[in-house]
Parts: sequence; C-alpha cells; structure tokens
Amino acid sequence: MKLKYALVALMVSASLLGCATSKDNSVNVKLEAARNNTGQIGNVTLSDWGKETGLSFFISGAPSGSTLPLRLYSFINKGSCEQPGPVAFAMNDRVNTERQAVRGWMFSRSAPVALPVLLSGGYYVVVRSAPDSGNADIFCGDIKPGGSAQ
Repeated sequence: MKLKYALVALMVSASLLGCATSKDNSVNVKLEAARNNTGQIGNVTLSDWGKETGLSFFISGAPSGSTLPLRLYSFINKGSCEQPGPVAFAMNDRVNTERQAVRGWMFSRSAPVALPVLLSGGYYVVVRSAPDSGNADIFCGDIKPGGSAQ
C-alpha cells in the first residue's frame, strides 16, 4: 500500500515539475490562493491540442466549509488576476474533482481556443468554488504573455 502512495506522489510531482523539460507543447501556470483559501497551493498545466487547449489542475485544498464531493468551476478570463476582466472561456461541462492520496485534488478541463492564442497575452485562469460552497474565487493564475509552449 505504501508503494501505491509513493507512486501517486511521484506522478503528481512529475506532472507539476516535468513540463519544464517536456517536449509536448505544454506550459505551467502557478495558481495563487485567494484570501479565503490562504495556505493552499495550485498549478495548472496548459497543453496544446491544436484548436483546443487542455488544462490539468492540481490544488492542495479548498476553503473550509466546502461541500464534498468537491465541485469546482474553472474559467479563462481576459485581463489578469490584478486587473480582472470578463470571462472568455467557461470550462464547466464537468465540475467534479478527483481526491488524491497526496492531500490534494486533480481535475482536467479543455478550452475551445488554441494555446498560442492564450500565450499571446491578456488571459488568466480562475478556479471557483461551487454555489453551495460560497461561489468564491479560490485560485487565480496569470497566463504569461509571450510564454512559449515547451
């Protein structure tokens, strides 16, 4: 059983750090926890799927009082975390998450926009709790303009 947890931890670490040296056209975006979710960490990997972008999220937690099973909404907005703008892409056809043995949650989404468009600047990612858990933004991460798919 301990081997299973070690393998899961290795897989999560590889997904969080491995893309820095990967050749599969992906970019990591660090997610900053909102005030109501202080102390939590998050990351999303954006992957080039041609005319779409795949997003793989890992977060360490959600605010206390969040209803289980944890349901999260995700958006790509115009602007930045510091200067929020309107929603550009809502990725909420599925809102369920998967609990991880390494004390965190994983979920994936896709957006109907090519990765180079997102890397051209002016977009950020938002993770929001479900309406029954406060409907609050809990993570935010700027997609760096001019970033390159690695």
